[in-house]
Amino acid sequence: MKWLEKMNNAIDYIEDNITSDIDYIHLARTTGCSVYHFQRMFSFILDIPLSEYIRRRRLTLAAYELENSHMKIIDIALKYGYESPDSFTRAFHKMHGVTPSVARKKGVQLKAYSRLSFHISIKGDVAMKFRIEEKKECEIFGKSITIGMKQDSYEIIPKFWKDLLQDGTYEKICKIAGITPFGDKHLNAAIYDFTNDGSYKNKYIIYTTKPSNTKIPNGLDIVTIPKAKWIIFSDTYKSVEETKDIVQKLWKRIFTEWLPTTEYEIVNAPQLEVYPDNSNTVEVWIPIRTINL
Repeated sequence: MKWLEKMNNAIDYIEDNITSDIDYIHLARTTGCSVYHFQRMFSFILDIPLSEYIRRRRLTLAAYELENSHMKIIDIALKYGYESPDSFTRAFHKMHGVTPSVARKKGVQLKAYSRLSFHISIKGDVAMKFRIEEKKECEIFGKSITIGMKQDSYEIIPKFWKDLLQDGTYEKICKIAGITPFGDKHLNAAIYDFTNDGSYKNKYIIYTTKPSNTKIPNGLDIVTIPKAKWIIFSDTYKSVEETKDIVQKLWKRIFTEWLPTTEYEIVNAPQLEVYPDNSNTVEVWIPIRTINL
């Protein structure tokens, strides 16, 4: 499978550069996606962030060198990216439960995290509801925030929704669009602007369709959704509070069950979280294209 080959190539790159600075932009390009998308995909599959996997691999190899070489601890610390013996000692102790100097003694128990390898695991015990549609280019408008690589989107995004509801921005967007706030029509959300310039940032917008010939006031953002083919996964919810977990579960299943076995790949374009009118349904819209075999 093309997807498996790309993911294993990414792991090859990490292992080949484990004692150097990992170029996240190059790493993401090996899989044909943005830095943000690769990090998100990795964390959904492994249940740990990419940065944590790299940290564990470095400290595993550092422990091996402590046991099997006469290198000074400071030299090992520098080799694996730690600027001082103190920072290395803290990280080493957190993972292994002992200091680097103690780790050199015979019989000391240490932890090891093996190199990752991707394989297909067929599940299919629970059906995934999806459809494929093609849509023309359109404009949306709403309020955006920027999310950085080290920020927790699971905390930032719910707070962003809450802030917009409390400060009147949600109702303002609805009024411009001719929507009755908290009625049968809902605002949607999208992740967009996947920067590959080294800043590792993306944007998240709470939006609705931009009415034609309507001036959008300062403080709100206009985003173009390109013409694309979309795969749309859906699930239902009983309460608004459930939507966060449902969306995350959808994404996890997309990355672990659908993507590894599909003939499509995800395009670097906005990814949508849509709440259809008059429905307790949430949809994840992903722009796709056929893999060039």
